[in-house]
Amino acid sequence: MFKTIRDAFKIKEIKNGIIFTFFILVIVRLGSLIPTPGIDVSKLGDFFNNNLGEGASSLLSSFTGGSFQRMTIFALSVTPYITSSIIIQLLTIAIPALEEMQKDGADGRKKMTAITRVVSVALAVIESIGLSIGFGRAGLLYHYNFLSVAVIVITLTAGSTFIMWLGERITEKGIGNGISIILLINIVSRMPNDFFNLYEMFVKGKSTVNMILAALIIIAIVVVTTVLTITLNDAERKIPVSYAQKVQGRRQVGGNSSHIPLKVNTGNVMPIIFASTLMSIPTIIKNLFNINVQSSVANKILEGMNTNYWFREGYPWAYIGLAVYILLVFFFAYFYTSISFNPMEIANNLKKQGGFIPGIRPGKSTQDYLNKILNYIVLIGAIGLIIVALIPIFFNGRFNAEVSFGGTSLIIICGVIIETIKQIESKMIVRNYSGFLNS
Repeated sequence: MFKTIRDAFKIKEIKNGIIFTFFILVIVRLGSLIPTPGIDVSKLGDFFNNNLGEGASSLLSSFTGGSFQRMTIFALSVTPYITSSIIIQLLTIAIPALEEMQKDGADGRKKMTAITRVVSVALAVIESIGLSIGFGRAGLLYHYNFLSVAVIVITLTAGSTFIMWLGERITEKGIGNGISIILLINIVSRMPNDFFNLYEMFVKGKSTVNMILAALIIIAIVVVTTVLTITLNDAERKIPVSYAQKVQGRRQVGGNSSHIPLKVNTGNVMPIIFASTLMSIPTIIKNLFNINVQSSVANKILEGMNTNYWFREGYPWAYIGLAVYILLVFFFAYFYTSISFNPMEIANNLKKQGGFIPGIRPGKSTQDYLNKILNYIVLIGAIGLIIVALIPIFFNGRFNAEVSFGGTSLIIICGVIIETIKQIESKMIVRNYSGFLNS
């Protein structure tokens, strides 16, 4: 990886792209320090600690680089765009017109991007209105009136739209996928503070032996979790494919071999995001709308859905919420895979091209075989996702090791870095080929 980055700076075009991306990210982080007008930021900390579930607060804080908890002009950051992309992707399965648009080459992708932008802005407006009204009722606004709410809505929506535009500029002129790069820098920006908190909690003030032991344990946990995440991200099952020989004119074509790569973690981080979001929705609704829950059973249910209580002594009912979370991850892993990979389409395409899986008949038998393999590897991928996601939650519950990044963040970090490095390498290969052809 370091060799790739070092070699990339030797190529002017790639070096300029990296520098351009760096300056855009500086703008993103500077904007994350400017507070939104009209909000009493001194009261925000207590409000978020008392009125958002730990999972929701931690996830939003991580995805926005702390901007959400400080309510800066970039408080929403890329979250409306990510939500919009997920919604459009899901609607593509239900609406034939969107499915046709997605398959319509470059023009179709441009139209899909335009629709995603519009939905993203609409979501930013809705989220801004909900937040400003909720803050007003909670007494977090200096003046709770129409003008102050309008200013907050316009500011947050404009900030989110500007972030989306900056992300597209990175994709166009910089390095990597712009939205993913911004999400990455937001997550990474919180890590120094998290490691300092771990140092203050488990290392500082202890005896020399305990300090060394605690530091080694923290490093080992981070390294093991990172290695598991990278392994999960890269793992794939290669299905061999052979092509029958056939005569075209006077030539024989075909007869070669290939493979179908099936990623073990087909859904990537989406099952974790979906599950975490659903688990946090009841707590968010309860507190933003000041709903007073009198029933002790209902309160225990809400505590069980909060990741802050999982693995914590004295809260045995929280394990019910943990079980629901695990089931949701499994469900969304299979659901997301079913909408992103179509075994019937793959089997039909292979049959049309004269391809077949050795030992498997073309057509329906190939489809059934792919479904069987897919169900098996998705199960492994879901188990891996759960392990990676629960490691930080376990140490938070058992040892109160509070960090803003968790399994979700690590999966995103590793995925974005790997994909960006691959993109840099592909640009270097294209550059080398171009130079060779010109010479």
